[in-house]
Amino acid sequence: MCGIAGYASALRAQATEPAVRAMVRALERRGPDSEGVENWDCASLGHRRLAILDLSEAGSQPMLSADRQIGIVFNGCIYNFLELRRELESRGNRFRSDCDTEVLLHGYREWGIDALVGRLRGMFAFAVWDNPRRVLTLARDRLGVKPLVFCARDGEIAFASTIAALRTAGFGGGIDPQAVLEFLEFGYVTEARAIFEGIEKLAPATIAEWRDGRLERRQYWSLPETGESAPAAFDEAVEQTEQLILEAVKLRLISDVPLGALLSGGIDSTLVCWALRQLNANIRAFTVRAPGSDSDESAAAADTARRLGISHEIVDMPDTDFSLDELTDAYSEPFSCQSALAMLWVSRSVKRLATVLLTGDGGDDVFLGYPSFRHVWMAQRLARRLPPAAAAAWNLARAVIPGNGRLGRAKHFLDYSTGGFGPFMWAHDGLPYVRERGMLGDALAERELAQRQIPASLASARRLLWEVFSEHRKRHFVSEFMVKIDGGTMHYALEVRAPFLDQRIWEFAAGLPPEVRFHGGNLKAVLREIVRRRVGRDVAFREKQGFTVPVERWLAERWSGMLDRLRQGTALERDGWVCAGSLEAPLRDALRRRWVPVQLWRLLVLDHWLEKDRARAVENLCPALSV
Repeated sequence: MCGIAGYASALRAQATEPAVRAMVRALERRGPDSEGVENWDCASLGHRRLAILDLSEAGSQPMLSADRQIGIVFNGCIYNFLELRRELESRGNRFRSDCDTEVLLHGYREWGIDALVGRLRGMFAFAVWDNPRRVLTLARDRLGVKPLVFCARDGEIAFASTIAALRTAGFGGGIDPQAVLEFLEFGYVTEARAIFEGIEKLAPATIAEWRDGRLERRQYWSLPETGESAPAAFDEAVEQTEQLILEAVKLRLISDVPLGALLSGGIDSTLVCWALRQLNANIRAFTVRAPGSDSDESAAAADTARRLGISHEIVDMPDTDFSLDELTDAYSEPFSCQSALAMLWVSRSVKRLATVLLTGDGGDDVFLGYPSFRHVWMAQRLARRLPPAAAAAWNLARAVIPGNGRLGRAKHFLDYSTGGFGPFMWAHDGLPYVRERGMLGDALAERELAQRQIPASLASARRLLWEVFSEHRKRHFVSEFMVKIDGGTMHYALEVRAPFLDQRIWEFAAGLPPEVRFHGGNLKAVLREIVRRRVGRDVAFREKQGFTVPVERWLAERWSGMLDRLRQGTALERDGWVCAGSLEAPLRDALRRRWVPVQLWRLLVLDHWLEKDRARAVENLCPALSV
């Protein structure tokens, strides 16, 4: 785990090194152990290191070929690097270190970039400067676990692990109004854009090559679509998944620093800890306790650890009074995910005890553990039984159905069953809340989101589960979930490894029919069955809680003073994002109800981010590099 940066420019060759050094300084928290910068006549690469494999100087980056003509900077971990190293050694390559970075360096020269990434099993974002060819190559892992952002302009390109690092060196333009609109809708900016114009996020499973001022991108992997024509046997799926989990956990044990595991009361982290026990791995499990919180799972986790016979430690949550500065500093873009606060607190607590942490993240996604997946699957099954005229008939009838309570939920269900993906996306209440209250300022008032322009379609309803899952992968999974984990953990230089994000697990599980993944009407039934067999039925069917922060309630109580900034000439009003004076009535209503809507929390986060961004712009002003 590290921070990477680079800049290639034939026109401003003298600027590449100072720009990269500025970016490397901004990445210090991601890699506190060491830093390095290497230069060529028109390119520079920079690196901040969190040493995990080969702690010696031999593992430092940028790493160069023997003739210094090829350089690489890498963030992540290649879990099968020992296997690839043996293959490269059999072809005559000689290694000077014992880390995975050198496998990428030799693999690039031996196989080329496409064949190399096809062999990799891990999480990664890396860049290769090929000096003889004058080519900069960027690559990101299949699921988008590790971030990589870039700015390509005027025949040059700069890249980094974070948008904040790019901005420190003067890259990117003004704030993108469409990105602000996305934030108000979802609480984050999606992978499709960045908060600043001119900056892009490299898509997962993508290779980008910059040559002679031109950038070309290509996708090297895609997830197979769910197979529904030939249902798989449930027991066979359970057995194969169990073996894949054991394999994925075993691969993630490579480390030259202490490892630990995060154990909650849920089935995903339970399975990771079960696999560790089966593999006789001497690793301690940690549970973060939140006394008095409804989401505290420490007692359930302690019971699971006792059953598994593993070493277990409960770590108390730090003081939950906090400054929005921590949230803004950890995430380069405005980011209001409530569980990101918990991610930061957990990382701060566990960092003193371990540098690498195995978690159960990702099990809910490809194994369909969210209730919304089952909901849309049921809607899809109904849609396949409806005649073509059903959609028109429902459109005439729906106007008389109330939109709240049980009837409201039934109304949404029939919207999905007759209209598919469009109505599913319209159901978000982010923008409607601010728009209906006349809060949108001149900068946003006339803008629309593409997600709200998707038409209703019965054909879409008949394949709704796949369309929703695909959208979930592109938006919630990569843009929110992966961002939350990477930003929160790397803010405290903690490496997280999630076996359920293994590509072979995803390839296998994605091909399972929904009847298998929802076997017996259960969410993520395959994983639940493994826990039932190996740990216990009560653990397998324990109610899912999740580690949450009740922002809506706390803002009306213990954090109520934070809302004062929304009454005092806000940056939101100054910059034209919301109308002057439009926040007062919603704030009064929220405090009266003692419940602050999530939309107001988002506005609070955005206002603070805007103020911090303006302060950083002044602090980091560098006329020689600015756009």
